[in-house]
Amino acid sequence: MSKPVATDSKYTPCLICETTNAPNAILCKECSAPMALVHEALAQERDPQMVSILGDSNVGKTVYLGFLLDMLSQRANDFEAIPRGAYSVDLQQLVISHMAYRMFPPKTPMESDAWNWTYYQICKRGGSPKWVDLVMPDMAGEAIAAEVASPSTFQIIQNLLNKSSGLLLLVDAALAANGSAQPDFFALKMMSYIDTMFVCKRGKRIGMPVAIVLTKADYCPECFDSPRRFTEANLNRLWNLCESRFSKVEFFASSVVGSLAYATAEGEDFVTPVPLHTALRGVLEPFEWMVEQL
Repeated sequence: MSKPVATDSKYTPCLICETTNAPNAILCKECSAPMALVHEALAQERDPQMVSILGDSNVGKTVYLGFLLDMLSQRANDFEAIPRGAYSVDLQQLVISHMAYRMFPPKTPMESDAWNWTYYQICKRGGSPKWVDLVMPDMAGEAIAAEVASPSTFQIIQNLLNKSSGLLLLVDAALAANGSAQPDFFALKMMSYIDTMFVCKRGKRIGMPVAIVLTKADYCPECFDSPRRFTEANLNRLWNLCESRFSKVEFFASSVVGSLAYATAEGEDFVTPVPLHTALRGVLEPFEWMVEQL
């Protein structure tokens, strides 16, 4: 990706869309990305790398990213993670505080100015430490679906993907194991959208690393035995496109909830899922693989 452009007294270019903004702007006037990203990137004096986390609505992006950041900040598996700016902690605090009270966090709004952004310096200890500056936004699944269906509906998503060094695509394994074709079709559309953005000559494949993360795998434990085999059997359309068009794809199974209960209020006709406790499994591995590819 391109280096952050130095700021002057007249304007500050956005890190995502490069639109010029007033030096004291909080959000980019064009794409609503935090302008703090620019100042942090300039302070590090090295190129920040963006990892986009994609997925359909209700696939678990917010919960997954919140727990991932919390594990990194607690030095799980010898990772060291330093948040650049207090805003980078908001998402993990939102997820951890809600789950501690046995509630799922609220859905991410479609409006991009309400998304949570994180900017972390991350390094794995041991050997020759390699620091990377990672920018990861929590995008709404409905906004991603709208952009895939009609490109440029959410220009910020297109800008993010153009500048991304890697992608984590979350797919609902529980739905797929239950016979639903929706996860397969959404993932197929998403990867096709990415394929059209990074046009390669026929016979060549896209080199951007992509981690396919099968979420809610506690519903189908066979995911953990072989995520590749599960994807080939239950998400065959996605599997075939990945095999044909992408050279760096790995498959992972993940779950965060140990058990669920369901509650309803008297006089109400809807049921609310209640996460009784968390049991993290396969959360860190996709990200660890991604960092190795950068």
